[in-house]
Amino acid sequence: MTQQHRIKDGGQIDRGTDITFTFNGKAMKGHPGDTLASALLANGQRLVGRSFKYHRPRGILTAGSEEPNALVQLRSGAHQEPNTRATTAELFEGLSATSQNHRGSLEFDLMAATDLLSPFLAAGFYYKTFMWPRAFWEKLYEPVIRASAGLGRLSMQEDPDRYDKGFLHCDLLVIGAGPAGLEAALAAGRAGARVILADEDFTPGGRLNAETLSIDDKPGADWAAEAVARLGAMDNVRLMTRSTVYGAYDHGVYGVLERCTDHLFDPGGKPRQVLWRIYSRRAVLTAGSTERPIAFGNNDRPGIMLAGAVRAYVNRFAVAPGQRIAVFTNNDDGWRTAADLSAAGIDVPAVIDSRDALPPIDLPGIRHIRAAGVVDTAGRKGVRSVTLTDGQMIPVDGLAVSGGWNPNVHLTCHQRGRPAWRDDINAFVPGGTLPPGMAVAGAANGALTLAAALAEGRATANAQIKELGFKPVRAAAPRAEDEPRESAPFWYVRESTKRAWLDQQNDVTVKDVKLSHQEGFRSVEHLKRYTTLGMATDQGKTANIPALAIMAECTGKTIPETGTTIFRPPYTPVPLGALAGRARGRDFRPFRLTPSHEWARSNGATFVEAGNWLRAQWYARPGEQGWRDSVDREVLMTRQSVGICDVTTLGKIDIQGRDAGAFLNKVYCNGFATLAVGKVRYGLMLREDGIAYDDGTTARLAENHYVMTTTTANAVLVFRRLEFARQCLWPDMDVHLISTTDGWAQFAVAGPNSRALLRKVVDSDHDISNEAFPFMGCAEITVCGGTPARLFRISFSGELAFEIAVPARFGHSMMDVLMEAGREFDAVPYGTEALGVMRIEKGHAAGNELNGQTTAHNLGMGRMVSQKKECIGNVLSQRPEMIRDDAVKLVGLRPVNSADKLIAGSHFINRGDDATMDNDQGWMTSVAYSPSLGHSIGLGFVKSGDTRQGEIIRAVNPLKTGEIEVEIVSAHFIDPEGERLRA
Repeated sequence: MTQQHRIKDGGQIDRGTDITFTFNGKAMKGHPGDTLASALLANGQRLVGRSFKYHRPRGILTAGSEEPNALVQLRSGAHQEPNTRATTAELFEGLSATSQNHRGSLEFDLMAATDLLSPFLAAGFYYKTFMWPRAFWEKLYEPVIRASAGLGRLSMQEDPDRYDKGFLHCDLLVIGAGPAGLEAALAAGRAGARVILADEDFTPGGRLNAETLSIDDKPGADWAAEAVARLGAMDNVRLMTRSTVYGAYDHGVYGVLERCTDHLFDPGGKPRQVLWRIYSRRAVLTAGSTERPIAFGNNDRPGIMLAGAVRAYVNRFAVAPGQRIAVFTNNDDGWRTAADLSAAGIDVPAVIDSRDALPPIDLPGIRHIRAAGVVDTAGRKGVRSVTLTDGQMIPVDGLAVSGGWNPNVHLTCHQRGRPAWRDDINAFVPGGTLPPGMAVAGAANGALTLAAALAEGRATANAQIKELGFKPVRAAAPRAEDEPRESAPFWYVRESTKRAWLDQQNDVTVKDVKLSHQEGFRSVEHLKRYTTLGMATDQGKTANIPALAIMAECTGKTIPETGTTIFRPPYTPVPLGALAGRARGRDFRPFRLTPSHEWARSNGATFVEAGNWLRAQWYARPGEQGWRDSVDREVLMTRQSVGICDVTTLGKIDIQGRDAGAFLNKVYCNGFATLAVGKVRYGLMLREDGIAYDDGTTARLAENHYVMTTTTANAVLVFRRLEFARQCLWPDMDVHLISTTDGWAQFAVAGPNSRALLRKVVDSDHDISNEAFPFMGCAEITVCGGTPARLFRISFSGELAFEIAVPARFGHSMMDVLMEAGREFDAVPYGTEALGVMRIEKGHAAGNELNGQTTAHNLGMGRMVSQKKECIGNVLSQRPEMIRDDAVKLVGLRPVNSADKLIAGSHFINRGDDATMDNDQGWMTSVAYSPSLGHSIGLGFVKSGDTRQGEIIRAVNPLKTGEIEVEIVSAHFIDPEGERLRA
């Protein structure tokens, strides 16, 4: 027999359809429209979990996102999701749920033994206990704590679900689809404003779905459904259900988590969740309110629930949380729970009211116990009876508790706003400082009755859209009555001698708060951290206010004087998967593809990340035993004939204007004012402090037109730096910049046959002979019968070499053309590894040498730093410490024993000296195996290295090889005179 606690009639569930699900392996049934919590209660499952600290039995306390107890684990395998609130998890066919935070079974938790040790585990015990003996921390305390900590468990498998992100814009964002939110959205929608209405529930209506109140002489739930239908018919309104607004940020931006397919067994390839960033011109917060409990002895037993939650299960889900349910209240609202229980045929043995007053509702046959409270309960895994302050005991299987309602002010605090206390409702309401553009209405603003909420929702929305220039439309106001709402401040039962629980997930009691006061932790911030109050997944939504009231009582102050902590995003937990969105795995960060990427992929390339780009690292060929074989082949074939490399990733900045040359003269440390049209020059940039920043070449294509290239890694940084210099340092210069990195595909063609290859590609009316197009020349040309291109005679490899650029859309085709033209020369494509080997063989500095701690003096380029002009960094580059004679200088290094392998990062120590930092002579920056020389070579910085060629020193690396002897040589291992590149 299933659903033995399902009420025969009523509710917003589809009784014609059964849903089968499991809880701890036990098959159960529910209906569409159920939450997991309501379905568990319908099946008589009251025990759903264990508390964090003492592993006490816990049942369902609430019916919403404020739930502290009913945390379960959904699904299995890689789809496993821990710490899900059963009260918000929508039931679906095949749902698998398990309880968590217990050793052994849920019924017999071995960790429940910690409850017996509770006298020794009071608030703050960990601060006192784990300090001594000191040696016990790593050996005993930390391992035990780590083994016991946590609630659910991760699957430790890759999450197979998809997540996404999106952006939305609106005139008015309405947060919460209760009565105030629906009326606000209707008012703004009728006026023509673009409206987004977001609500965390899967059925709009808020408390109207849980109540028996009426609007316009019809049930509130029916009115809500009609309002939703009217909103759905408006093209300017977007209704977002299953969507929690979790944060209010600057400039009217709100974070929203939409649970798109959490309620489906198979999402069908759709995103599970979408993280929206909503840009709103105005917002109305209509987030409702949260009921708070009353603390009394053993008030944490399964079956003890908030009175409003009991009403929700009875009226919305047609579930009886028990067959004999008493009500304990300090306000009129609790009596409405008794009335709804009685109307549903559930026995209500008594309404225990802390106030000495007449009942607000006449309930014949139900005992009214005045000026009383519950001091204790019985029943370990489910309440069986309650004991009152006068000593009488009442047998029950459920207890509905109402301590009043707290407006949900959380979003109003996200920009440091502080709530204000209202004595008439004994709760905090939004303070005077709200996020710009936000207004609050309905129960969230302290309007806790239906008619007041409806009226305030409409008026607030009209005021907001009027500020935006919209004209409110007159329409008949919905008719509703204000229900009784009087309440009295009553936070806990003083006569209780048993532990009275405030934060049920973290096991914080009234006694813990009093102990915090006794030991001097009296500010609300200290109270929270000393007791862990409100640090659970519910963020203290049901616990914080009673705890503040108890602290106020201890200090002899009022609650406003005691103060309150303010709330931070997120309002409810946001999965890390949703925060990441698609940025995971290969898409963890954006990546870019070169124009020849597909060509490279189809020709056996292995790719490497270079900045944001994927570049071909090497091209494997059949028979090669590893990457070294491929790289050695590419280097040798390039130096012997011709090789082709895609260098599109180099930053390309177009610089134009009458003052473009003068501008370059200021951003480079060497001179550019005399660069002739049709020429290229190597340039070095310095930081303001004189440290080398970036290097590259700049070509002058016309009188006022230059093209700068930068390193791949610094392309964005250099462009940003140039823009800063143009706009802030020299704003009067006539110079304009644009990044053209994406606009041009560029290829290095290097090797003795590079000119011969290019003659087959470059149109015949362009002379690229050595005499007409010498080293460091440039020109705008055409290729392949009229396609525009640019040609630069520059070399990074040390060989005769060119770089040819074509519009990016021709990049793939250009690679095909170059390889076809090079077939007779046995042309080879080469990747970044071969490029790196050749640049080390030639002694070119790159990223390893331009690492943010070296100067032009260190790089052997000190003479390039002009002292005859104003440029960035030239003054500070001449500080005495920067140009010391014994400063480290860039040199080449080769192993004395050619069989030894050099290791980048090794430090240099003189022969006979101890390997200490006091004797440090420098460090190795770049190493490679040179197939041209047949041994390992390296670049590095050595003190006074320019005067020590031929000297033998030790390269020490105690973490890897120990040490080897190396000889200091010229950094130019290949063609030191540069005859090849000028051929």
